[in-house]
Amino acid sequence: MGSSFFMEFQSFNMIFFIVFGLIAIVIITGIVKTIGAGLSNQAAEQVQRSCKVVDKRTRVRGGSGDFSASTDYYITFEFEGGERKELKVKGTDFGMIVSGDRGEVHYKGTQFLEFVRVVEA
Repeated sequence: MGSSFFMEFQSFNMIFFIVFGLIAIVIITGIVKTIGAGLSNQAAEQVQRSCKVVDKRTRVRGGSGDFSASTDYYITFEFEGGERKELKVKGTDFGMIVSGDRGEVHYKGTQFLEFVRVVEA
């Protein structure tokens, strides 16, 4: 009876450390990806391109139970030749930019910096 309890305790410890290790790997991978994207954006040149706003979308995360929700905002810009780029923007920028707007988008890597609307007379 004593050795069976010891075996069950060892199995629990092994499963606990495997699960803990997997969770740690996922967290570390996320941190490394975030740092890599930040460094990549920092090293990229600032780009200014004429464009048209062709789409806007949001992504809501969380919000179940007692957890608060957070919203990510994205705008798709279309350049000459049909090339498109979707950039994550702040909520204030999202509210000020309308599908169909024409102007110049400023970005650095995947980081949105500014949209300057061109008013057509």
